Amino acid sequence: MPLVPCMKCEDCLKGNYSLCRHYSFIGSREFGSFAEYVVVPESNAVPFDANVSFEQGAFFEPATVALHGLKRVLYEGGKTVAVLGGGTIGMFVMQWAKIFGAAQTTVFDISPERLQLGKRLGADAGILTQEENFMEQAMDLTGGRGFDYVFETAGNVATMKMAFELAANKAQVCFVGTPTKELSFTVKEWENMNRKEFTLAGSWMSYSAPFPGEEWKLTAHYFKAGELKFDDSFIYRKIPLSQIAGAFELFKVPGTVKGKILIDSEN
Repeated sequence: MPLVPCMKCEDCLKGNYSLCRHYSFIGSREFGSFAEYVVVPESNAVPFDANVSFEQGAFFEPATVALHGLKRVLYEGGKTVAVLGGGTIGMFVMQWAKIFGAAQTTVFDISPERLQLGKRLGADAGILTQEENFMEQAMDLTGGRGFDYVFETAGNVATMKMAFELAANKAQVCFVGTPTKELSFTVKEWENMNRKEFTLAGSWMSYSAPFPGEEWKLTAHYFKAGELKFDDSFIYRKIPLSQIAGAFELFKVPGTVKGKILIDSEN
């Protein structure tokens, strides 16, 4: 786990470690693991079972971010779930929703390949948002009601606005994605929240009390049980530590990297 909370501030004492203002972070505020060895606090080392691969181990963090998003709303099984964005975190959000009893899960994305991946991982439906009638397709899935839960995972202006349209009356909407551009709503768009009386929540990182939180324990458990699925397509490329400079070069060309670049040991 990369977060090192201070454990002394008001937020930490309340168990809100993600909101600590005096935190350190392994990999940004202190040296991370782009090295042969790294020393971390014992509480930041999460054990996992022998049948869980090191590749899966590298995906604990996004899996826990996804689960934290579910914990940020009053999630109940037996209801409809929309996941906006078919990236890694979106795929984990969809799987957690299924694990905890969703009646129907639908993934929304601009890529047919990502929608196919969603189906392989257990999604009930996929909506290609580049199609003109995608909103009509989405509403048909819910009998015109909209979705009980909407999780935005792309951090995209279009999907953040889409979340307000897809929400059912009294729905719960959670923004998990991190925006990268300025975002504004028209009066009509924003009024969706008033008229539908839906609840809007934000989600940040992946920690809860007792530290580090059940997000991490449940990820270890469900990876071990095989119910939380990993797909090789999550990894765009494996690169040995000695060639790490080349990995960063790939990011200079927008759209080149599709997924995670996994820095592997020399072995």
